[in-house]
Amino acid sequence: MKVHVANHPLISHKLTHLRDERTDSPTFRLLVEELVTLLAYEATREVRTTTIKIKTPVTETSGLVLAEPRPVVVPILRAGLGMLEGMTKLLPTAQVGFLGMVRDEETLQASTYANRLPEDLSGRQVFVLDPMLATGGTLIAAFQYLIERGANEITAICLLSSPEGIKTLEDSFKDSGVPITLVTGALDEKLNEKGYIVPGLGDAGDRLYGVV
Repeated sequence: MKVHVANHPLISHKLTHLRDERTDSPTFRLLVEELVTLLAYEATREVRTTTIKIKTPVTETSGLVLAEPRPVVVPILRAGLGMLEGMTKLLPTAQVGFLGMVRDEETLQASTYANRLPEDLSGRQVFVLDPMLATGGTLIAAFQYLIERGANEITAICLLSSPEGIKTLEDSFKDSGVPITLVTGALDEKLNEKGYIVPGLGDAGDRLYGVV
């Protein structure tokens, strides 16, 4: 598994404001959108392309366009939905699917309660959006779900990640044969006893949309 911690002053700047407990939900949503666009730039460096011939006002030339089948973007509901706008700004022609997943706060295990995905993902590059890689349970369940449907290349984009979550993810898919990449804005210190990232930014879903 490849892990890329995006090192850019603008990413650090936006993460600082996301972490601040005084940042209100509207500002938080805007910062997430801007941050995801920056992370998506890094995550799509190896997006598949094909060469076509075009004619400019001056001459004929060749250029690159996204290859078929187009990439699939999969936000993990509900918090991943706040990352979708920032991703589709960079990949407006990508297909969008959804996975609804919930983590049991006692066992920390994730389960799927809803999905809206193509039945066959064979040959597709899949970009998974989830704000926090904490214990790794949610992404493990999501990746297994996608691989069962034929996904043969998966990239996860997370605002923050924990060392424990990365190790769990690596151990779970080291023999899968599916190339997996993690692009994250920061690698934080650890998980606390409740499975939350420290220093982290709290519950991303609650901070995006309020407590429900």
